[in-house]
Amino acid sequence: MSAKRGQPASTSRVRLGSAGEAAAADYLHGLGYEILVKNYRCPAGEIDIIAQDGKTIVICEVKARVDARAGHPFESITPAKQVKLRRAAQHYWEFESDRDRPLRFDIISILGTAGKARLEHLINALD
Repeated sequence: MSAKRGQPASTSRVRLGSAGEAAAADYLHGLGYEILVKNYRCPAGEIDIIAQDGKTIVICEVKARVDARAGHPFESITPAKQVKLRRAAQHYWEFESDRDRPLRFDIISILGTAGKARLEHLINALD
């Protein structure tokens, strides 16, 4: 029913997800990536962050959790989620980018809350 301070659990998850995506974008920017799009939506699905690393377009899925009781955030990237992510990436690549540039799929996991969160970055996570 309620998550924190009387807020519905869904509201709390949305805030956690938004904070995680912002932290991931800041992290990638700090590595020198150019953030091209946040929360890209198309008929095929949604991509959390699309960035550029050199000449490579990086499709980045961000998973944030307060703790690991429901499993590590990386575990939530199921085969079905991978298919959806690939379809959305294909749509972006075909309709909105320079198709001469390679695509790469990264996953960023954020486990914990502000000030005590641990970020992990899997580069080229979906071959």
